[in-house]
Amino acid sequence: MSSSRSLFRLLPLMAALAFPHLGAMAQRVGTKPAPVIPAPRTADYIVAVVNNELVTQVEVEQRIARAKEEAGRSGAKLPDDAALRKEVVEQLIDERVMITNARDSGAKVDDAELDRAVDNIASANKMTVPQLRERLKADGMDYTRFRANLRDQILAERSREREVNSRVKITDAEVDAYLAEQRAAKATRNEINLAQILLTLPENPSEAQVAEVQARMKTVQGRLQSGEPFELVAKAVSEDNNKERGGEIGSRPTDRLPDLFVAAVKDLPVGAVTPQPLRSPAGFHLLKVLSRASADVNTVTQTRARHILLRPSEQLSQDAAQRRLADFRAQILSGKRSFEDLAKAYSEDGSASRGGDLGWAAAGTFVPEFEITMNALQPGGISTPIVSRYGVHLIQVMERREIPIDPIKAREQARAALREKKFDAAYAEWIDDLRAKAFIEMREPPL
Repeated sequence: MSSSRSLFRLLPLMAALAFPHLGAMAQRVGTKPAPVIPAPRTADYIVAVVNNELVTQVEVEQRIARAKEEAGRSGAKLPDDAALRKEVVEQLIDERVMITNARDSGAKVDDAELDRAVDNIASANKMTVPQLRERLKADGMDYTRFRANLRDQILAERSREREVNSRVKITDAEVDAYLAEQRAAKATRNEINLAQILLTLPENPSEAQVAEVQARMKTVQGRLQSGEPFELVAKAVSEDNNKERGGEIGSRPTDRLPDLFVAAVKDLPVGAVTPQPLRSPAGFHLLKVLSRASADVNTVTQTRARHILLRPSEQLSQDAAQRRLADFRAQILSGKRSFEDLAKAYSEDGSASRGGDLGWAAAGTFVPEFEITMNALQPGGISTPIVSRYGVHLIQVMERREIPIDPIKAREQARAALREKKFDAAYAEWIDDLRAKAFIEMREPPL
């Protein structure tokens, strides 16, 4: 990638179907010999010729079966069989067009990046790389071709990033209007500084575990009612990352606080504590309002985050990527591995060499699904695996700060946010142009 944030400038293929199946020989890799995708009973034949690439009937049937399998798990609604087949064929043609365009661009993928992708596929299937090679051989897939297919995928993504970016044009007038809109919105936004006492619950707690934490929280409430300072009780019993600061979360706009918190303290004066504990997936919370203020229109909030990105592919399903990252999260929380080490070893992004560090970023830098999750985290917090248009992420917020607005940087960030909004249309236009220049021949089924 050209920069630490370049992955957030890509546009996906159709979200309902996984990218990419790059060769008719490629098969799903797994530890069990019988994957859920059945082999089609019909003989194979060529569905389309795209430049010097083929789209085959076996490949179309496998992609359709995989789409139905994913929809069955997620509850997504698919079109009827005829429409689904047409979508799949069109998607495969788009993939071939992008791959051939990427090869012609002269871009390169270094072996270290390719090795990380292979290692992720092996790990997700609970294999070593040598075991993966043996499984591929048993399935009739040459390992050299397997790596070449992965290399094509990465090249196609880079080509999409570079060429679609060049099509998006942002005018100074658009930047001015965007900044004016942001200033107006911030002027009406309030900030609250809260402190909390958190008593945590495990995932899927039993009734006995919930009752035990509730009893402990009643003891905490008794200490506060007897006159003990909130900050001292927080330091003594709270189970969150802010306990050493007396539970102080820090002043932040209400749209960067959980809705549960905002609603609970809406009518509380400064200095007051929520009369009853709040229940969230994390546990039970008592909140104290430390201060209220209007947001400073002359400052901007920046977050420094890092992430581990796994890109779903034919060989690494989205579900497998999520399970892999959930395992990484458990290792980090238990102290077995560090976030930085895991990012360096496994993240499929240009930030991997920096331990996943994405640097300081203001609002609008990342895609919404990533940014919403990031903004909800406190410094030190680690998300559960989240899916964006570019893959599956594990996110950790390292630091957060308020800094004076730099007019030049503010305009750069506005351009980035506007570019993101225009990307879908530019991507569709780019694909149309590639197809117009490509040799595409549709074939009829044999009699």
